[in-house]
Amino acid sequence: MMQPRRTVKELLVAAKDAAELMVDLAYAAVFFGDDSMAREVLRLEDRIDDSLDELRVTCMLAARTPADADALAGVLGLAMSIEGIADSAEDIARVQLKDIGVPPQLRDDLRYAEEVTGRIRIRDGNQLAGSSLRELELPARTGMWLIALRRDVDWVYGLDPEEVLRTGDVLFLQGPEEGMDALRELAGVPPRGVTEPTDDDRLTDLDRAVDLVVELKNVSEVAVGLAYAAILLRDRSLAAEVSAIEDASDDLFHGLEGWVLRAARDLEDPAALRGLLHIAAASERIVDSAQSMTRVIETDDAPHPIIAAALSETDEITADAFVAAGSALDGASLGDHQVHTNTGMEILAIDRGGHWIYRPRSRRAIRAGDRLLALGPEEGALRLRELAGDHRPEGDEGEWVMDPDESYDTEWALGDDDR
Repeated sequence: MMQPRRTVKELLVAAKDAAELMVDLAYAAVFFGDDSMAREVLRLEDRIDDSLDELRVTCMLAARTPADADALAGVLGLAMSIEGIADSAEDIARVQLKDIGVPPQLRDDLRYAEEVTGRIRIRDGNQLAGSSLRELELPARTGMWLIALRRDVDWVYGLDPEEVLRTGDVLFLQGPEEGMDALRELAGVPPRGVTEPTDDDRLTDLDRAVDLVVELKNVSEVAVGLAYAAILLRDRSLAAEVSAIEDASDDLFHGLEGWVLRAARDLEDPAALRGLLHIAAASERIVDSAQSMTRVIETDDAPHPIIAAALSETDEITADAFVAAGSALDGASLGDHQVHTNTGMEILAIDRGGHWIYRPRSRRAIRAGDRLLALGPEEGALRLRELAGDHRPEGDEGEWVMDPDESYDTEWALGDDDR
């Protein structure tokens, strides 16, 4: 029996969610040295290919007039950008599968970040099967957020709190490394046994190259988040920031090439550094795809309503919150109020008078007047605005206009409070 054809919106949602998960899993596969996670990336690539092929056919069938074709051109352009992100994520995953070579310094830098992405299969003897997500309260018990689930060949995003887990389910999660170990125990999986990195105060050429790869990873993830936000909010200033990130990512990649060549002088086998270049090049391509995605709002014509509808109906939304003087967040750090845990919203960036701070860490202090750009569940956006003292009506995203007479800087280096 032929399956019913999905709508353009459904296909865009499926492709977007899968591409974002691919990026997270691809990086995690590399820095955990996990082949199974890398193979999940390839499975998702196949899923995206199917969705985008169906999307192209649907758009062609829907374009009965030149006007229809013009209206759907932006949809196809967005689809091509999503495909570029997915292809780049696959390239990162293949660094692990082909054992191209990743220095241990990179795994140490990434593995001990504030948050990690992981994959866990629920095994026999677990404490999860038969209970709903609401009953399990995984974020409260472990600090881990379930971002997707694979059950045999079916993928589930935007999981319902009443979803009951089963033995054999494959969970995809984000959160602190210690939370991953706690969840592995609940799932009947042995701990990873990850060793601590060695302390060495010397900053070598390889260390500098690794730092740039990590920075490219961070900006590629933020570029994708800001690009979706720019389209959803129809905010050209955000689109301009994505362009600024693209320029900076070029500089980061060129700097990386130099440090890799310098580091190669000190190694018996310079081929061990190939993985750094592969990951960095793929990360830079992710940023390129994010920039191309924003072109749908850079013209005077409004983007096709299907695009905004698709982005707003995914399992996560992008929202902003302006910090009011005297609010709970004014003068506090993100960690003081455990913003991510208590609201479910991940702070992608802070706009401080036109000065953007990307991927702020938990020790980052918040000030009155800051604009927080966040990603998470719709109900979390309301909780974030309450903490910020932002009392705009629900659904009012506000306006922020770039002043042509004001200087706008971009913060790339991590400050002391971000280390």
